Amino acid sequence: MSRPRFETAPTLPILPAGQTVIDSHCHLDMDEFDADRAEVLARAASASVATMVTIGAGGPLEANDRAVALAVAHPQIYATVGVHPHEAAVVSDAVLASIRALAAHPKVVAIGETGLDYYYDNSPRPQQRAAFARFIQLARDIGRPIVVHLRDADSDALEIMAAEGARDTGGVIHCFSGDAASARAFLDLGFHISFSGIVTFKTADALREAARCVPLDRLMVETDAPFLAPIPHRGRRNEPALVVQTTATLAEVRGEPLELVAENTRRNTQRLFGIC
Repeated sequence: MSRPRFETAPTLPILPAGQTVIDSHCHLDMDEFDADRAEVLARAASASVATMVTIGAGGPLEANDRAVALAVAHPQIYATVGVHPHEAAVVSDAVLASIRALAAHPKVVAIGETGLDYYYDNSPRPQQRAAFARFIQLARDIGRPIVVHLRDADSDALEIMAAEGARDTGGVIHCFSGDAASARAFLDLGFHISFSGIVTFKTADALREAARCVPLDRLMVETDAPFLAPIPHRGRRNEPALVVQTTATLAEVRGEPLELVAENTRRNTQRLFGIC
């Protein structure tokens, strides 16, 4: 789906001088950014978004190569590698070996996104569960955290994560869309919780309640760009600069200063992914 792009910098909340924020999950390799990627990165820098994590598992297997290439080309970009649950049916020993090799690159900070998606069911559920378990095993073997995608599958995900020792890998539930009880279950496994532009949507009261229950030291923020632009930019193509808008909404929802939430989400992302 084509989304309108920003021709000029959007109006965003302003962080205190010298403070930066991290977009912990975006898809900068996607073709929606091909025409103006340099401008997107410039707008991110102007908005105090100093670091971005681009997710290799946003499409076909070769998307991982594109994500790593972007990370190599731009010092402010890091990458993850994996296979999205939509594509779980392709996971094989050869695919896992390819992901393992890419994960050895110093700009690759995590395995993922991996997980379960029972909303679309683009891959059969048994194959999704098997792939998720194998990626957790891989992350444990190489000592990397995991980035977890979940839709309508919390119970199965928690069972698999506990059985495969995901507590030892650590990681983040990206684009969290559950309620407070679900958030607490993943927090109990030692995971971080990341909020996207969904937290700004008018219908997201349960999600905002979940955002209030996440400790500051487990809180992360993301765009999932080009998807899920936050209000008041909904309907446009999302981009990393807009993570500042979501951070401001999180601060408002939690009743905390913007600078406190920005600082802690930045530190949490750096610590989880080993980013300096």
